[in-house]
Amino acid sequence: MTDVRLFHDRTPGVEEYEPTASYLSYTAGLGLAVLLTIVSFVVSQTNLLWPPGVPVGLIVLAFAQIGVHLVFFLHLGSGPESTNNILALAFGVLVVFLVIAGSIWIIANLNWNMMEIPR
Repeated sequence: MTDVRLFHDRTPGVEEYEPTASYLSYTAGLGLAVLLTIVSFVVSQTNLLWPPGVPVGLIVLAFAQIGVHLVFFLHLGSGPESTNNILALAFGVLVVFLVIAGSIWIIANLNWNMMEIPR
């Protein structure tokens, strides 16, 4: 039985039996990453967005940048061969979230009165 993979299950630039991406895929990823970086600087330095919406716009652009890196450079797709990579990525995100949330929780609950230096 042959391994039948659908076109939409592969990352962009990866042919049916090609293990790595092509030069065109890396170039497209680089172009998108540079474009998103430039747009982030433009959004933060101009009045293009309503001032309270700038942080939200930058967060959206940051997630887009992460998506470009995952798809074009790390070749993370939705196919069955990427299952372990997706689980490893999810575990890494969970660990980072727990470290950040735990640090915020600890800092928020510090008893600052006990930290005064006695005279």
